Amino acid sequence: MFCLPNNISCVFPPRVINMAAPIIKSKQAQKEVNGIPTEVVCTEFSNYIFVVLTQYGKIGTLISVTPDSRSNDISTPSFSTKVLLGKDEPMTHVCAKNLGMFVSQEAGSRPVLLGLALKDSSIDAVKQIKEIIKSCQVW
Repeated sequence: MFCLPNNISCVFPPRVINMAAPIIKSKQAQKEVNGIPTEVVCTEFSNYIFVVLTQYGKIGTLISVTPDSRSNDISTPSFSTKVLLGKDEPMTHVCAKNLGMFVSQEAGSRPVLLGLALKDSSIDAVKQIKEIIKSCQVW
């Protein structure tokens, strides 16, 4: 710290910031899925993968997708879904389980927090969305 006489004004030397590795890894992509602009944002946290899939420009329904450790069949992992915020509808769970399971398996069986705001959740749309997710993996 450098001070002028009588401590009227003090100047601190600049801090060196380590820019080697970001604290939070995040990537995003935007593509059209069946004619609908679709945005995907993937963010890696230490304990979860956070993925936002939107065709409305907002986060939408938040769903936790976690690998189920109680599964007896190791070749077919099972996943649990829980709606944390938003509409708790059967189709939400189906779509979340399909997409969340895909992300979790790609990320080494880590739990996934999914934000879903989709106009089109058809099988074809989900296949296209998986490809977009692959393009912005952070794990």
